[in-house]
Amino acid sequence: MNGVKVVMKSALFFMSELSAHIKISQILFYSLLETGHATEMLIVQFQCQNNEAKAPTFQKCLLVKMTWESLHVFFLLNSPSHCPHVPSLNSMGSNPLPSFVIVLILLVLNGQGPMTAKVEAKSTVHIVYLGERQPDDPKWVTDSHHDLLATVVGSKEIASDLMVYSYRHGFSGFAAKLTESQAQKLSELPGVVRVIPNSLHRLQTTRSWDFLGLSSHYPNHVLQNSKMGDGVIIGVFDTGIWPESKAFSDEGLGPIPSHWKGVCKSGDQFNAATHCNRKIIGARWFIDGFLAEYGQPLNTSDDPEFLSPRDANGHGTHTSSTASGAYVRNVSYRGLLSGTVRGGAPRARLAIYKVCWNVLGGQCASADILKAFDEAIHDGVDVLSLSIGYSLPLFSDVDERDGIATGSFHAVARGITVVCGAANEGPSAQTVQNTAPWILTVAASTMDRALPTPIRLGNNKTFLGQAIFTGKEKGFTGLTYPEGTGLDPTSAGACQSLSLNSTLVAGKVVLCFASVTGRVAVRLAAATVQEAGGIGLIIAKNPSDALIECRDGFPCIEVDYEIGTRILYYIRSTKSPTVKLGHSKTLVGKPVSAKVAFFSSRGPSSIAPEILKPDITAPGVNILAATSQLDQWTDGGYAIHSGTSMATPHVSGIVALLKAIHPDWSPAAIKSALVTTARTKDASGFPLFAEGSPKKLANPFDFGGGIVNPNGAADPGLVYDMGLSDYIHYFCAMGYNNSAISRLTGQSTACPAEKPSFLDVNLPSITISSLRNSVTLTRTVTNVGSPNSIYRADIEPPTGMIVTVKPHILVFNSRTKKISFNVTVCATKQVNIGYFFGSLTWRNEQNAVRIPLSVKTEILQSYADDN
Repeated sequence: MNGVKVVMKSALFFMSELSAHIKISQILFYSLLETGHATEMLIVQFQCQNNEAKAPTFQKCLLVKMTWESLHVFFLLNSPSHCPHVPSLNSMGSNPLPSFVIVLILLVLNGQGPMTAKVEAKSTVHIVYLGERQPDDPKWVTDSHHDLLATVVGSKEIASDLMVYSYRHGFSGFAAKLTESQAQKLSELPGVVRVIPNSLHRLQTTRSWDFLGLSSHYPNHVLQNSKMGDGVIIGVFDTGIWPESKAFSDEGLGPIPSHWKGVCKSGDQFNAATHCNRKIIGARWFIDGFLAEYGQPLNTSDDPEFLSPRDANGHGTHTSSTASGAYVRNVSYRGLLSGTVRGGAPRARLAIYKVCWNVLGGQCASADILKAFDEAIHDGVDVLSLSIGYSLPLFSDVDERDGIATGSFHAVARGITVVCGAANEGPSAQTVQNTAPWILTVAASTMDRALPTPIRLGNNKTFLGQAIFTGKEKGFTGLTYPEGTGLDPTSAGACQSLSLNSTLVAGKVVLCFASVTGRVAVRLAAATVQEAGGIGLIIAKNPSDALIECRDGFPCIEVDYEIGTRILYYIRSTKSPTVKLGHSKTLVGKPVSAKVAFFSSRGPSSIAPEILKPDITAPGVNILAATSQLDQWTDGGYAIHSGTSMATPHVSGIVALLKAIHPDWSPAAIKSALVTTARTKDASGFPLFAEGSPKKLANPFDFGGGIVNPNGAADPGLVYDMGLSDYIHYFCAMGYNNSAISRLTGQSTACPAEKPSFLDVNLPSITISSLRNSVTLTRTVTNVGSPNSIYRADIEPPTGMIVTVKPHILVFNSRTKKISFNVTVCATKQVNIGYFFGSLTWRNEQNAVRIPLSVKTEILQSYADDN
């Protein structure tokens, strides 16, 4: 109905008995009440004057229901004494008034001539951001939000109806249902930083902790020194939790930490009294922002959902148990990956904030995410874990449509480390998300574990693929490939568009080639083969360790294109080709080496390439953890999932351990400790690779500092710390408005006339995206190790660069805890190139504090980006 106009002419088509009592003096369209496929309903506020009263009195009198076919007017009487003889909405039901009442609203405004009024036909949720909260009185803040909204919509009663959330703890603002014109008026009021539409975000173990060096069998490391994270509270923003899982047992846990101020809320199939305990100490859900965008009630799709913290999807249960699940022994997945499942910080407590809903694969609204941040800051969490992302192109750091960047800034400003996934859009460059420098952004790696699955051909040659196949093993059976004809002979054998002849396929294993990497292509191919009577599928695809399980034990075995081609040649050279598919096995350790996962999003950041992202890498491939009983892939309450969503809670759990050992460390110090101690080589001392096309040596845009090293991070020696002034430096370098920065940070800010350099932001990395001749930048390190320490610089310059550091030696003592140094980078070749990589490491007898260097020369203005 946008753009519909109602022309108000000099006439009044009311019944005579109504017109005798009421004079319509003003009209104001103000709120969308309901939407449907063909109907939009709006509340229309009329100021109604009772002609019989000595003093004019104004009331809401009308409710307008508009359809595409007609315009009907209903009367809503707020006060019968003021608008007599006007029938109420309830008394009229949903039937239209007789046609003689009104066909079109025609009004006279105080005897004035014709006027034109635009009908605001759609109200949507907008986020009104007011910046850092000032008064320490949440009720006063909430009242001020209603007062502010009332100045635009007409009254506090109307404002209360339109209000969705009031953000009053971590920052100030609110979410409300507004028309575009109301949003515009609000944005022009003093004190309002921004008014933007609500938007939607998407969702993004037995071996992994041993792989990371956190086996419980070895004493004197971070797991024991931190008491397994006891006393630390991890807040998880996700799809909720399945509280009955053994992973959330509170056996052996002491009292709830004294700094906890949150609550457990009951809801649909979730009883706070029984489902919350000393492990799950908080549980809330936030849905109003999502429902406003979804436009229909919950559970109208085929996917079940609960209006409560209970997890219907499984994603939230999986991430929560990975971060802080209790020890559960003798767990396996269909007989594979057997061992003890636990979280990174088994004794840490969990606060669940359900902000994502089991609709369209998992959707999360900005308004809900911001409200969860607001409450989590108040509740007293120590770490926040968000396996949530947006999509490209990214919003700016101060745009609340992102929701995560703004909310996380307020959390970090209060000492809460925020850990987010880098997203699953790899291996292409510039696909990393959650790029704000105060966020700890996590990429995904594989582990030293594989699931080899033998494929034995009729010619006695055996190839190893990978699969999750423990179903009924069959003897030798027929093997086929769907040959095509015509101009595109390979199209019939493409996994994503298989063309099968049931007569030729029945009872056989089918080979196909996947030209796309998504799971959908493989699962569609499997469904097509099953429907045609096939009994197995071999998928030739770009190599990736993130396996795709097919339904009902149907074997889907993945091989690379080389092996797939050799199998195809066997099929074409044999009259009756046969194959035998063996069961998958679990292989751990040598010769399997960890790699950056194929799907893991890569840097550089598309917002600010000088801010290295991702920051760190953790296991995120074939992770076994607890899940919802409604998860379609569950096996006894556990499932294998892959994604940066799975890598993120690994780091969240490790952060909880570090927080327990170093409660006074800032989020930036914790991030620095993780980045500077990360591993860039595998257990054999070989450099890490990154899955891609083809596999290549991994670089900082793939893995940030490297694969997380918890034990090293507990004693990093030096940290690159950051505080509010560093983030203000970043905001100014980004060119953000002074007033917006001031309201975000809660202090008056005036950026210098000359824009500061990104290169001087005190990050544990150096990225130069446009080096023409030479550049000098500054970093500051803080000693968190032995008070009397001497560090020497060890430089690995990027190819074609000369890197110098002054001073070259850092001497710390009881008085000197912080030292600044300059780094000068010079280009030896005057030519446009891609990025080259190196490192700067400060070394002493105990520590090696390494930061990555990434440099690209740009002698001419960039005409292409080959990275």
